Amino acid sequence: MDFATSLAQAGTNFVSVPVLAFLLGLIAVALKTDLRLPDAVYQATSMYLLFAIGLKGGVALRASDPAEVLAPIGVALLLGMLIPLLVFIILQYVTKLNPVDRGAMAAHYGSTSLVTFTAAIVFLESVDIAFEGFMPTLLTVLEIPGIIVGLLLAGRYLSRSGSESQQAGWIREIVFGKSILLLGGGLIIGLLTGAEGYERVEPFFGSLFIGVLALFLLELGVLAGRRIGSVRDAGFGLIAFAIIFPLFSGTLGIIGGYIAGLSVGGAMVLGVLCASSSYIAAPAAVRLALPTANPGITLTASLGITFPFNLILGIPIYLFIAQSLEGWFT
Repeated sequence: MDFATSLAQAGTNFVSVPVLAFLLGLIAVALKTDLRLPDAVYQATSMYLLFAIGLKGGVALRASDPAEVLAPIGVALLLGMLIPLLVFIILQYVTKLNPVDRGAMAAHYGSTSLVTFTAAIVFLESVDIAFEGFMPTLLTVLEIPGIIVGLLLAGRYLSRSGSESQQAGWIREIVFGKSILLLGGGLIIGLLTGAEGYERVEPFFGSLFIGVLALFLLELGVLAGRRIGSVRDAGFGLIAFAIIFPLFSGTLGIIGGYIAGLSVGGAMVLGVLCASSSYIAAPAAVRLALPTANPGITLTASLGITFPFNLILGIPIYLFIAQSLEGWFT
């Protein structure tokens, strides 16, 4: 397949209701129109999205063959802990961000993007490249550790001035807080109930998901628009990071996929997951656990730069990298 054709095919994935809702939020701020959701609605949509993501991942995990999925899950867990740590360290040298904002960025880039994942699957199907059926499980596996590591890195600095008991309490609040319980609890419930149990709630957690996501991104667009000037304070390094780091982490994911025994398509999808940045689970978790973090920085980088880059250019690039590295592992 011609590389230019790949770019055109991937670019069509960018136009979707949730993405346009985010852009509407940015436009509303530019026009000085108040489109903020009531705080109770925002909290409810955050909880809905976190639980729905965990629930779907648990259903997919139950349907997977343990022998096939064990190695990929192990690699995904390692990458889920390594990537946010790399983000936190690299940003210290290329930006002026404080430790709390670096931790928030680590949570975003250590986690994954559901829409980018979906676009990658659609892209592979359109070019007739097969991939393993348990890839949605890896989406959920990568979602949780990246958020935990990012929040813990930020919390380590927030709690430095406190006593050991205060630090332990803060760590417990993160690990057993609302965000992680919703993701992890949803995963366990989906694993226990399986497809039959999920079918009964699918009209609520499946059919309504994109609509709720659009409302959530509308609010995020307003938040990002109000603080978009923060990117200038962070410097050019933030913009460069939001484009270059996904290429690096995506390549790590592809290599990890081959080590775990995945096919070309599966390794490419794992690369996309590692290269993507979360704008659903991570923003919801960061908003609850790190209220002092600046969403203008994290959302502009993850949703305003990395997200469109991955949809338009990144997906075909990751496939090209996966195909180029195939011979190294066969």
